[in-house]
Amino acid sequence: MGEFTDRAKGAADQAIGNIKQAVGEMTGDGSLQAKGKVQELKGKAEEAEGKIKGAIKDAL
Repeated sequence: MGEFTDRAKGAADQAIGNIKQAVGEMTGDGSLQAKGKVQELKGKAEEAEGKIKGAIKDAL
């Protein structure tokens, strides 16, 4: 994926992960909370990948 796609997907995954965590907390569903945390971390990694791609592109 490209820089902006990675960053957008990362931001979306972080938002969805945060929502899952909140819903899991409100309902007492630890599994949903854990899934939300994993998705949030995945989003942070995707966003970082997009930033790295952008830095490499700028350096070239």
